[in-house]
Amino acid sequence: MVLRNFSCHIDQDNVAWLAINCPDSPINRLSRAVMQELAEVLDHFEHGPPAGLVIYSTKDAGFIAGADIDEFAGLDTPEKGLELVTRGWELFNRLARVRYPTLALIHGHCLGGGLELALACRYRLVVDQPGTSLALPEVMLGIFPGWGGMRRLPALIGAPAALDMMLSGRPQDARKAVKSALADGMVAPRLQRQAAKTQVLSGKPRRKAAGVPALLNHRLLRALVARQTARTVDQKDPYHHYPAPRAIIEIWSRHDGNPLQAPHLVDRLIRSDTARNLLRVFRLQERLKSLVKRDNATAKAAHVHVVGAGVMGGDIAAWCALKGLTVTLQDRDRELIASAQGRANTLFARRQKNPRLARAAADRLIPDLNGDGVGLADIVIEAITENPEAKRSLYADIEPRMKAGALLATNTSSLSLAALCTDLAAPQRFIGIHFFNPVARMPLVEVVHHPLSDPAALQAGCAFVGQLDKLPLPVLDSPGFLVNAVRAPYLLEAMRCVDEGIKPETVDEAMRAFGMPMGPIELADTVGLDIVQDAGRQLAGQHTAPACLQERLARGHLGRKTDRGFYRWKDGKPIKSKATEPAPGLAERLIAPLIQQTRVQVDRGVVDDADLADAGVIFGTGFAPFTGGPLHYSKV
Repeated sequence: MVLRNFSCHIDQDNVAWLAINCPDSPINRLSRAVMQELAEVLDHFEHGPPAGLVIYSTKDAGFIAGADIDEFAGLDTPEKGLELVTRGWELFNRLARVRYPTLALIHGHCLGGGLELALACRYRLVVDQPGTSLALPEVMLGIFPGWGGMRRLPALIGAPAALDMMLSGRPQDARKAVKSALADGMVAPRLQRQAAKTQVLSGKPRRKAAGVPALLNHRLLRALVARQTARTVDQKDPYHHYPAPRAIIEIWSRHDGNPLQAPHLVDRLIRSDTARNLLRVFRLQERLKSLVKRDNATAKAAHVHVVGAGVMGGDIAAWCALKGLTVTLQDRDRELIASAQGRANTLFARRQKNPRLARAAADRLIPDLNGDGVGLADIVIEAITENPEAKRSLYADIEPRMKAGALLATNTSSLSLAALCTDLAAPQRFIGIHFFNPVARMPLVEVVHHPLSDPAALQAGCAFVGQLDKLPLPVLDSPGFLVNAVRAPYLLEAMRCVDEGIKPETVDEAMRAFGMPMGPIELADTVGLDIVQDAGRQLAGQHTAPACLQERLARGHLGRKTDRGFYRWKDGKPIKSKATEPAPGLAERLIAPLIQQTRVQVDRGVVDDADLADAGVIFGTGFAPFTGGPLHYSKV
């Protein structure tokens, strides 16, 4: 065999070790060429079967990241889409039927088609290390697991758990994969080859679901499970913006997970506008990730010092500690630090199911009343009140104590960096690292540069954001940067509608029907009405603030944080009355100023181009992903 993407050797016990390592790429993807080579390997072993076949990856990043999405762009006919599905379906069925035992040895990411390949193996072992992640995320691209996943996953772990994985795209780490029976076992990195060999030669039968999970996969009960699952999908997507989840339910329940028996669904999804736009969003996300570049000058940060233990500062500190950094949290108010630690412990318990790891994260978050961590930190993040004098006074105190080469960053959402850095000794090392609320949920972070910024400092800021598993967006120092600048006119237009007598609930309903995850009035309450007012003041051409906003500010009703705004809030949720039917054109009226301001920010050079603007608005505001972004949507 002449192989480019694989290498194979047979050991003394006749176990074949098939390593995948796609050249010229940091990750492995199942392109047409890779699939063809795998078919050639199976051809070869038909004539001389090994005692067992272990498939593994030599890439540091992981096993297989899924199909080659570049091939999706050419699927412009029903026949081409069906051929793509048929290719993987038949190849993985063939792998599942071979006479010899097979095993997928998984480290790092095992996603989409990569997991479908692993499911076609008799056994799966996962390596116990950070980053091991198994998922079927096709639904997030508007499509479905078409290479056997919709059949094999329910048979392995039961219908409810399998449908949850396929409909959410959520990954399982190594421990959860073993607990759910997705994997046969978890092994330490140093023992992985020995364990894989023992398992593949064990003669154990293929695992399958048992008990109630298996019963719910029976064809006589599938209709019941499908109806219940569809109701859950309808609650999350009441306007049917995303057809893929419903197609997955139908293919599993009516066709035993075989998409080739539903060619109309295959074509409807693969060539849909939704799939094309979600694929665009995926590429935008990958572009943001590509901005995370490291060299000797941008080594990983080890210690972060955060000044300000309010909601934003405390939550930034907690997220940094969760991601493995040592964090010192400074504030003059002990109670604020204690409150931040309490919120952090809740986050650690929710995100780290292993109590030992949650405790370790908590130990990395260190209270620091006196600011002793300033001199140890690689990055100092200021997150105090939006008062320029207070910020400059703080910088005068901490800059002389910072170690050489450390970054000084502000989390300001409204102030000019150029004005803040006037008295700094090293303004070139001063940048903005602007997180959004809630920190744990919002994927985007704006990395703000100003005329005196050193490009290396901007690069280091982007690398730091990537280290936190967030998406960095470089933006120019400008009123509102990108996200707040485009969001403010949208929220203010929504409030003008309220001034005209339209119920807040109706305004929100119009935008949820458009595809927004949250309506603008609820969003304003969530962000904080005082912050909305400040953002509106920054933008040139803004007129008097809407009367409904001024009235609430005068009463001290600032939104969720005071339990009163446009809505009453209880336990973090708004209490709403029934919305009336939105008038035709209301959604377009509301979205128009957002689109206009996005164009303005591109023209001003706040972001480099329209694609980055779309990416920023999608990941920073939740703008309906299935539209492809505001500027893309406006062209359609």
